[in-house]
Amino acid sequence: MQKNVLYKYLTIVTAAGAVLLCSCNGNTKGQQEEQKEQIREKTEAITVKSEEMETTAESDKEDYMSVFEELTVTKSLKGIEDTNPLMTQRFGADPYAMVYGDRVYLYMTADAFEYDASGEVIENTYGKINQINVISTADMVNFTDHGSIRAASNLGSAKWARNSWAPAAAWKEIDGKPQFFLYFADAGGGIGVLRADSPTGPFTDPLGEALISRQTPNCADVLWLFDPAVLMDDDGKAYIYFGGGVPEGKAADPGTGRVAELGEDMISIVGEPVTVDAPYLFEDSGIHKAGGKYYYTYCSNWQVDEAGTEQYGFYNGEIVSMVSENPMGPFTYHETILKNPGSVFGLSGNNHHCVFQFRDRWYIAYHTRVLEQAMGVEKGYRCTHIDEFVMQEDGSIGTIHQTLKGREQLKYVDAYERNRAVNFAVMGGVDTVPADSTSSYYGSGNMALGDIQSGDFVKTAGVDFGSTSPVSFEMTFRNQGDLKASGAVEIRIDSEEGEILGYLSVSDLQEGREFTEYTAELSGRAQGVHDLYFIFAGEGYEIEEWQFFK
Repeated sequence: MQKNVLYKYLTIVTAAGAVLLCSCNGNTKGQQEEQKEQIREKTEAITVKSEEMETTAESDKEDYMSVFEELTVTKSLKGIEDTNPLMTQRFGADPYAMVYGDRVYLYMTADAFEYDASGEVIENTYGKINQINVISTADMVNFTDHGSIRAASNLGSAKWARNSWAPAAAWKEIDGKPQFFLYFADAGGGIGVLRADSPTGPFTDPLGEALISRQTPNCADVLWLFDPAVLMDDDGKAYIYFGGGVPEGKAADPGTGRVAELGEDMISIVGEPVTVDAPYLFEDSGIHKAGGKYYYTYCSNWQVDEAGTEQYGFYNGEIVSMVSENPMGPFTYHETILKNPGSVFGLSGNNHHCVFQFRDRWYIAYHTRVLEQAMGVEKGYRCTHIDEFVMQEDGSIGTIHQTLKGREQLKYVDAYERNRAVNFAVMGGVDTVPADSTSSYYGSGNMALGDIQSGDFVKTAGVDFGSTSPVSFEMTFRNQGDLKASGAVEIRIDSEEGEILGYLSVSDLQEGREFTEYTAELSGRAQGVHDLYFIFAGEGYEIEEWQFFK
């Protein structure tokens, strides 16, 4: 969901503080161009002023303050204190979590706006989705954007596939090194697998065809061969769960769930897939292990009748849990763990989830429609949330509370380490762009902040400055290809209007794709833990990393 895609729906903030609402319905092309020109002229005014500034020092503070006082900070599409949804720079549906090292990696269906012939956003058909968005976190509040994996289509790794929906990920040490596997659905017609040496790629296609297809034994009559989930068991064996759909007249017992053991290479299956008998199954296989038992979770269908509710206690489109002593079942009904998000946030839709454990805490990732709701679109484009829950000693979960506030931060960001600019909790207006040739080619990897305009900002939550206040600050910039690339960064703590630590001027950025270090002395002081805000002026530049110095 790039900024140019959101152009018709977002408020664009000019350097002089004037707000132009570019909901261009009814505007002529000439009027739209006139609005753009007004924005450009007012932004150039602040760019010129920032170019005249010398970096750092208390004496320059008043000049900088006057520049930033003229800005109106771009409005975020989520609450400034909310951790849900996880990101607002792009959509992300059908989330799947993989824990590797000290991080959680989230892989998501890359929902993106579809348009009609007149340029209006239409209902999400999912038919054009061929990428998988990936982000990660070490603290469960700040998420690093790793871009969009080009999974399917002629531009993707799996050129035999048209779509890439509902990913699942797993890793395993093979021949002495970790290997990463990304499973995805080619619409409802089969499941593919990609392989990489890193959680963020680049991913390649080791098979050149589907891992699971209608030619796979016991899969020909599965209506929807999709929605994979993978379990790495304690004994080193791996299992893949998939399937869905409701055959006519079989709402209560669809019989379309499957589980198969994966081969040692993780790109083959062992034996014949086994049917998972899940009442009122619709889609969205999930799997986790706790207390020595296996929990198969899924989304109930939209034909749950009174008899089904009376017997099992769940309704349409809810996440249901079953339990077994064996990873391949049989599973027995256990409980309902997640209501349809529409019952909490409005805008119901399909319900897709993933249960995972990180740092001895249990979480559920799921998608909602709150991001498109904030944009006023309401066409079925989805975003990812995570909420924490407690796994009880008796194996029960109960109904998980869905929130916008989300989770608490598990660790703080070290202000004195090299930090990626695309690791943040909240943003307004900025986008993320590939930071090197590898990520440009494959779509994922190292990313940088880009498409920056005056008033845009990012917030990194819980930054630890320690007991000694920093005296200087460094950030790396490059020209995004604009001859007028220049501007300034205002550094604040605690809020958009909090204490100012200092300013960094960016000017004379030469054309090219190398990042250059810019340094500024700080006039403000910060000790202990604070939320950190970067507010941007000017345009034409991209940012890769930042760091404070004592």
